Amino acid sequence: MDLVDVWPLFRLCLRTPRLELRVLRDDDLPGLVEAARAGIHDPARMPFAEPWTDLPDDELTAGLARHQWRQRAALTPESWSLNLVARRDGVPIGMQDLVARRFTTLRTVETGSWLTASAHGQGLGTEMRAAALTFAFDHLRAEVATSSAAEWNAASLGVSRRLGYVDNGVSRVAPRGQAEIDQHLLLERDSFVRPSWTTHVDGAPEARRALGLDETALR
Repeated sequence: MDLVDVWPLFRLCLRTPRLELRVLRDDDLPGLVEAARAGIHDPARMPFAEPWTDLPDDELTAGLARHQWRQRAALTPESWSLNLVARRDGVPIGMQDLVARRFTTLRTVETGSWLTASAHGQGLGTEMRAAALTFAFDHLRAEVATSSAAEWNAASLGVSRRLGYVDNGVSRVAPRGQAEIDQHLLLERDSFVRPSWTTHVDGAPEARRALGLDETALR
């Protein structure tokens, strides 16, 4: 047996013109930690509801690994998170997550992501989100995708709106102890603004089985 036989989700890989997104493996962690420690955002503003990037480097390193292991261990058909490491030329540059609860009933996924600072401003955030949405809508038969971002985070909100999301209410968060507005967004499958390029997907049947999605559930 190989590792992909033990954990079939490791077969899942999405390929776009510039990126490869695959379910994170342990050998991706060193490069992913380097990408995070190189900086993700302006230190003066916190884009995450949980301010994990404020941690000292040693705590961030251990915390990132624990988070990924915890997400993997907790995965069930009723509650799952696909943590896709985005790699460019084989080098990890960020993460794109797809999260769902009671997916066979709700047919809804939530997306979240980050990119190392040197990869900003090149359209890569849009490319990786579009790939994840293509997989969710076309291969998992999701009907709705949701996301959120701080109301001041024009870059993240811009990615969502370019892909067809619409505003879906707000909530209040306090990542650094001071209340801010978090903008919620929603995208229905038929409103997805698809890219001009094709997302090539490997391992979709294995991923569906691992998530408890048989052909009946996908109708």
